[in-house]
Amino acid sequence: MKLHCVCSRRTLAASLQQLRFLQTPRIDARIIKTGFNTDTCRSNFILEDFLRRGQVSAARKLYDEMPHKNTVSTNTMISGYVKSGEVSSARDLFDAMVDRTVVTWTILMGLYAGNNRFDEAFELFRQMCRSCTLPDHVTFATLLPGCDGAVAVAQVHAFAVKLGFDRNPFLTVCNVFVKSYCEIGRRDLARVMFEQITEKDSVTFNTLITGYEKDGLYIEAVRLFVEMQQLGHKPSDFTFSGVLKAVVGLHDYVLGQQLHGLAVSTGFSRDVAVGNQILDFYSKHDCVVETRKLFNEMPELDFVSYNVVISGYSQAEQYEESLGLFREMQSMGFDRRNYPFATVLSIAANLSSLHMGRQVHCQAIVATADSIPHVGNSLVDMYAKCEMFEEAELIFESLSQQSTVSWTALISGYVQKGLHGDGLKLFTKMRGANLRADQSTFATVLRASAGFASLSLGRQLHGFIIRSGNSENVFSGSGLVDMYAKCGSIKDAVQVFQEMPDRNGVSWNALISAYADNGDGEAAIDAFEKMIHSGLQPDSVSILSVLTACSHSGFVEQGTEYFEAMSRVYGITPGRKHYACMMDLLCRNGRFEEAEKLMEEMLFEPDEIMWSSVLNACRIHKNQSLAERAAEKLFSMEKLRDAAAYVSMSNIYATAGEWENVSLVKKAMRERGIKKVTASSWVEVNHKIHDFSSNDQRHLRGDEIVRKIDELTAEIERLGYKPDTSCVGQDVDEQMKIESLKFHSERLAVAFALISTPEGSPILVMKNLRACRDCHAAIKLISKVVKREITIRDSRRFHHFRDGLCSCGDYW
Repeated sequence: MKLHCVCSRRTLAASLQQLRFLQTPRIDARIIKTGFNTDTCRSNFILEDFLRRGQVSAARKLYDEMPHKNTVSTNTMISGYVKSGEVSSARDLFDAMVDRTVVTWTILMGLYAGNNRFDEAFELFRQMCRSCTLPDHVTFATLLPGCDGAVAVAQVHAFAVKLGFDRNPFLTVCNVFVKSYCEIGRRDLARVMFEQITEKDSVTFNTLITGYEKDGLYIEAVRLFVEMQQLGHKPSDFTFSGVLKAVVGLHDYVLGQQLHGLAVSTGFSRDVAVGNQILDFYSKHDCVVETRKLFNEMPELDFVSYNVVISGYSQAEQYEESLGLFREMQSMGFDRRNYPFATVLSIAANLSSLHMGRQVHCQAIVATADSIPHVGNSLVDMYAKCEMFEEAELIFESLSQQSTVSWTALISGYVQKGLHGDGLKLFTKMRGANLRADQSTFATVLRASAGFASLSLGRQLHGFIIRSGNSENVFSGSGLVDMYAKCGSIKDAVQVFQEMPDRNGVSWNALISAYADNGDGEAAIDAFEKMIHSGLQPDSVSILSVLTACSHSGFVEQGTEYFEAMSRVYGITPGRKHYACMMDLLCRNGRFEEAEKLMEEMLFEPDEIMWSSVLNACRIHKNQSLAERAAEKLFSMEKLRDAAAYVSMSNIYATAGEWENVSLVKKAMRERGIKKVTASSWVEVNHKIHDFSSNDQRHLRGDEIVRKIDELTAEIERLGYKPDTSCVGQDVDEQMKIESLKFHSERLAVAFALISTPEGSPILVMKNLRACRDCHAAIKLISKVVKREITIRDSRRFHHFRDGLCSCGDYW
């Protein structure tokens, strides 16, 4: 009994002592770390508060005045310097320390790694290990994201394995290793590390999904997402962002819709980041209606949401909607540096609206966004495409960094305006500046080569692309397909396509367009169907190319089916170019009522291209009343690209013998200040371009050319050729009209090529306007007489003449 009382008293005393200990103020881990020095603890709290509020100088003053500092004090001060970016001050304090902990080393490693100074961070890691301070899981998580090479990652990985940090209790470190291997391009090692993790979490899956997506391994990313679902891991906003990007890369519209449904059912569609990624998916599939509907339904919008939809409208050429949303965005209070200046500048460039471009330029200057590289590049592009080359070059020279993108923007501006020679000279300068061309640069200079129709130059560029290691790049390959096609060598275009190791939508679009431009409608449709069977979904460019093929071949029913399938099957909203193509297809087949009905159904007003299609078709079908209505619409437009509308109407009146009306049209054209574009043709002989205009007598071999034309005219007349003088829009006598037709620019170019190249070799002639009916008939017979393939590429399409026939089948 006494023992029991003694025990009770002892227990009571111990309990009271424990209670008094727990009631002592400020007894916590901080005090234990500071050796129970309450003054030091209190000073550390104040020090931390100063730094939290950004008062670094006040914090340092307090630190210097502290009578008793400890490791926590110094680590806190170093951390403050790190957050404020004061590298040298942090390093000085670190170097002065005698007693460093793993936290001290890790803080400074994070400073160097965060400033892309990985070598110094890695050297600190080595020094820490040599000082017998063992890293913890935070050290590895801090150091690994800065590793920029396989050797460095492998060394850190080996050390982590040695210390046992590659096991599941340290899943964070394992996930960081997966991410590091992905970022250095070692997806194989990332997958090995992934498989070794026995208990994965959502972060593990998200890391590898993102790695696959960034490396273009879209199918692998989707498969991993499916595996994640099957194993019962819940997706996060990062999961949806990664897998949706992969679906965009796959051009899989149906799968994207399924992911949208899953995001809705799991509630993640309400997350602004996931919502933005879904917006981007629909935008990249040209689904502007669905994009805007989702945008309107999103509970939260940020500047990214606006940028995606504005860009989507711009890509669909719905510029009014894009600009309207841009104006709305300006009233939302977002940081103006995040405005989509580059997109709006591209709209100004596409519209050749210098006034709009300058307004946006001013806004970018006010927002200090003109110094952002991609905005600066867009300014160069805008001024160049508005033919303000001096301003474009001034901005180019003022750029803080003249990158490959900057050079390409300037080159592209010249090439797009038809100044192919200037563009190629700039490309030579770019190479002299020791800058590597990228896929966009090659695509641009290949367009310049195609613009010249210079097959020899194109082959030189092809060789350069191979030597630069870009021949297997899908975009360079697509550019080569396009170049060969536009140089009239469809055989080479198809061969390049077949030799491509990887093909995407751009590659198939280039092939479909190649067949379309060269008048092989059946091959274009066959390529379109093969693309779909390969698992790729068509985009707006694919549909436009196949519609062009139908238009060039007169496939009205098939063209109509593809047009209707755009929105119904593929979820693509037709743009202006699609409607313009359908207008051309219907009108050239004389189906004017259907064309007018289609115009009434459009969401926008018919533009110059559409009414021009109507006018040209009226000339073919001799529908003068509708032609006059189309001409009236065209003449009333504020701005016209050129004098084509006036010339077409003048020719319609000339064919009808209404010379008074011809004079009235020409007078109206003069009063408006519009000049007729001079017809010109050119041909490459011995790596030199020779150009000709109608009745041109400037060439050094002019006499030989005239003799050859007279000789050819006599030959084809024996085969039944009769001049079509209705092609001459001048009120002169019949003999003068016949003489005028003989010396059209394309015939001069053909004659020169015939006297300058070996017998039997093919001839390729370029013309800046449409070939006339008479020249078309004449060159068909010339190809039979000279037994050569003669190709004429006019402003609309290719005509391949062989043995008295043309590839267009006289449908053009």
